[in-house]
Amino acid sequence: MTTTAQDIIALKLEREFDAMDANQDGYLDWSDYQQLADRYIRAYGLDKEDRRARALQSFHQIYWLELLRHAGVDSDRLTKDQFVMANRLAAIDTSRLNVTEGGGHTIFDVLDVDGDNEISKDEFVRFVRDVRKGNAPEAMEAFTRLDMDGDGMISRMEFIRAIREHYLSQDPDAPGSMFFGRL
Repeated sequence: MTTTAQDIIALKLEREFDAMDANQDGYLDWSDYQQLADRYIRAYGLDKEDRRARALQSFHQIYWLELLRHAGVDSDRLTKDQFVMANRLAAIDTSRLNVTEGGGHTIFDVLDVDGDNEISKDEFVRFVRDVRKGNAPEAMEAFTRLDMDGDGMISRMEFIRAIREHYLSQDPDAPGSMFFGRL
């Protein structure tokens, strides 16, 4: 008997779609990305002119346009299947935007409130609670997994590695697979 291996990347991206579909209409459009960027800005009390807020806004705009380009759609919205396929293509096509690197650094800069180039437990809990709308136990489990060297902080490189794993790894136990909860 043959069994089909689960597509872990698709599962992660489907969870991301569900978390981002703010009005739960089964589609993502620019307003869903704008709301995500706004959640970061509100959660971290950033002025819209702060360089981190501008970088976050710019990244999300370019990322959204890249998703539309890779989906090959004529509309300005994506179904879940289109979103999954477009993300897979955007993650490996770095010719215009490196989703894992650019997005990772942009988000890291917002989360690292004190600017020490590390994300503390409190900074990470704030991200999960206020941006991702998750809970503290889930945040602490994810934090522990993302802190790959066990020093009590998530370094920039650990965070970027986790973003890469989120988009590219089929390993359900990879730290980057924890961004939207345990698979």
